[in-house]
Amino acid sequence: MRVLLKAQIDAETGTRAIQDGTMRRVIAKISETATPEAAYFGPQDGKRTMMLFLDLEDSSLIPRVTEPLFAELNAELEILPVMNQEEMARGIAS
Repeated sequence: MRVLLKAQIDAETGTRAIQDGTMRRVIAKISETATPEAAYFGPQDGKRTMMLFLDLEDSSLIPRVTEPLFAELNAELEILPVMNQEEMARGIAS
C-alpha cells in the first residue's frame, strides 16, 4: 500500500526536538521501519512539515510508523493513498 504520510510539528516542539536529537532519532526510526521512497522537508502552515512517500507491505505497519511521530514530536498527521505512474496506468487500463 503506497501512501503519502504528511507530518506537521509546531515550531516550539520542533525546535526542542532538533536541539535534543529527538527529530533525528524519530526520522531514523521511521526510515528503518518503512524505508521511504522519497522524503521532503519544509515549512507549511507555519509548521515544520515532512512528507514521506512509503510503500507499506501491510497496513499493520501504520502504528509502528506513526506512533513515534505522535508520542515524541506531538505531530499532526495525514495519511493519503497514492499511486506511482505505473500503478496509475494499470488503474486507468482496467
